[in-house]
Amino acid sequence: MSDLDREPRGRLRTLSKESAERAARHLVMAGRLLDSDPELAYEHAQAAVRSAGRVDVVREAAGLTAYRTGRYAEALRELRTVRRLNGSSEHLPIMADCERGLGRPDRALALGASPEAEALTGLVRVELAIVVSGSRVDLGQYDAALAVLDAVQGRIATEISDREDAQEVAERLVRARASALEAAGRLPEAEAVLASAGLSEWSAEADDDVVVYDLTEEFTAPGSVDPEGSADIEGAADSAREADLQAGTSADAETPADAEASAEDTPADAPSVTTPDDSEVVG
Repeated sequence: MSDLDREPRGRLRTLSKESAERAARHLVMAGRLLDSDPELAYEHAQAAVRSAGRVDVVREAAGLTAYRTGRYAEALRELRTVRRLNGSSEHLPIMADCERGLGRPDRALALGASPEAEALTGLVRVELAIVVSGSRVDLGQYDAALAVLDAVQGRIATEISDREDAQEVAERLVRARASALEAAGRLPEAEAVLASAGLSEWSAEADDDVVVYDLTEEFTAPGSVDPEGSADIEGAADSAREADLQAGTSADAETPADAEASAEDTPADAPSVTTPDDSEVVG
């Protein structure tokens, strides 16, 4: 538990000590592995859900790791659950990008026009604008895509100029604009936009629509855990499964709302996803 930041640690205190410790270890590992091994980070997040499936920060980790591994329908369900649990709309950009990943740009636009979106500020608002712009491009609405970026440009100076990553965000807006221009067949303009910002080369990584939240920053104290994991983590989910069997229930049982969202978001021909047993989750 001491490896977590204060806020998520406080959320886990609603659990028994054993369940909280088990979930905390998996959250730490999910954060540590997100960049180097997203699939294993996802497995750790799933193990945390089995121990603490009713805690918002746990479902948040499940949603973010699912998003990073391309499980868009699953990520959308998890982040909807997070919003129901804590009322926050901070992950609306990622939810909208999941809709794009599922081939539903119209739904991404609907999220971008929702009352929750109107209340967003700062970096989250900029991220949502980038996703909305990309959705307009998906629909062939290139002028509208550029207009969305124009509308949010001023937020760099007025709302997030004091952030360390303000320059990075500004560059991402430039790349989003260049991408929209290129999609519209206006390649010389796209190249000119990049050159004017000193970004003469395309970067596939920089063109990603959404910056995924860093689980390491979200859930862990810097330098607190060995990235290779610990022996304690290897058996944590086995203990969780045993505890669930003794209790006669599973911590991550779907609520009726989750089941409804699952049916809505999963295409009829989509293959089933098998969550690995806890014994397979290793540090």
